Amino acid sequence: MVSHDSLPPAQPAFILRGHSAQIHALHFTDGNSRLLTGDAEGWIVSWNLAFKRPVAVWKAHAKAILGVSSWGTDRIITHGRDHKLIVWQLPNAAEEQMDKTLPVDATALAKQPWMLHVLPVNTLNFCSFAMCLDGMPPPQGLAKAVQDSKTARPILVAVPNAVDSGGIDIYQLPSETRAAVIMADRNITTGMVMALSILADTSQIQVAAGYESGHTMVFVQSDPSAAFQRLYCTQTHSQPILSLSVAPTHDYYFTSSADAVIAKHPLPSARSIWNTDLRALKVLQTKHSGQQGLQVRSDGRIFATAGWDARLRVYAAKSMKEVAVLKWHKAGCYATAFAAVNQPTSSTGLQTPDELEDCDQVAIVNQRSKQALDQSSRTTTVQQRRDDKSRTTHWLAAGSKDGKVSLWDIY
Repeated sequence: MVSHDSLPPAQPAFILRGHSAQIHALHFTDGNSRLLTGDAEGWIVSWNLAFKRPVAVWKAHAKAILGVSSWGTDRIITHGRDHKLIVWQLPNAAEEQMDKTLPVDATALAKQPWMLHVLPVNTLNFCSFAMCLDGMPPPQGLAKAVQDSKTARPILVAVPNAVDSGGIDIYQLPSETRAAVIMADRNITTGMVMALSILADTSQIQVAAGYESGHTMVFVQSDPSAAFQRLYCTQTHSQPILSLSVAPTHDYYFTSSADAVIAKHPLPSARSIWNTDLRALKVLQTKHSGQQGLQVRSDGRIFATAGWDARLRVYAAKSMKEVAVLKWHKAGCYATAFAAVNQPTSSTGLQTPDELEDCDQVAIVNQRSKQALDQSSRTTTVQQRRDDKSRTTHWLAAGSKDGKVSLWDIY
């Protein structure tokens, strides 16, 4: 039997090259069909994961990208250090008109997607935005439109306050209204907001924040007309918090910092308001300082960090045990992203390649029907299977100072 120690080091499945500046943000779109990458010069690249090729390239901001995400099936949100948060509309059908020239080869500004919203926001904190679906029922006039799959549901966006760097603004889109403000706690010196997460349902809004001082806090608003209440506060880090990620079960979250600590915290609800004994669930001294870009996978089993030492580390979410150290990049890593796992099969009813391998009947897959297919149909089928394979792979992406993005297929 071969021991794990004798196995060769893991290698990335693919390397995406094309950025000329360090990678600051990564995001897999809904369905895992695209990977969005953002760099320190403000460029965004949308990669087709089936072919590992760019399908849209544009300069979204005049300065570095702080964060990128998707909203619905055709909207992309970017947050730049030029004090702007922008919502772009880019359906797959519009990708044919987009520039494919990668930033490293670009000689002029590329065509931009349709710009739907622009919010002036504070970006002095180096803190990326956080977003979630608005849990409140949509207005009656919008409810029928939301039922249409092409209409994106309203969302809430949390960013550092425009005036108070220790405070938090919450905006609602598409209305572009400021829905709430969380003022900085004057009794605790926290410094600037460094990392955010927001959750909402029909009864409450929860915001978890990490600060420059190493503190982390959880705020809850159970009544839209009431102020946010602080339900949790602790200081498990001696250096500024660099990243924060909530588990998909919404009952705990992780923080990482410029120090070597990764901490696991409870995520209390409004029902916990009288519980004053809340404390960190677990504090792990990793002996590796500068882990950022912490992300929890959608199944909640593992999380990953990007290290200043150029290593990507994977941990078990339950035990916080380090289960993998992935080394390929030569320069520090700043961002990670997981593809969502347990994706449903495609709407065409085709099985994934893994399912095809496990089914003996597919080896003969209705021979008479295959003979009736013309060449174009066979090409479409192969392409669809390739798309399905890329969408169901357990991708882990890492972005580095070297401008490259590594794709790993693990766990």
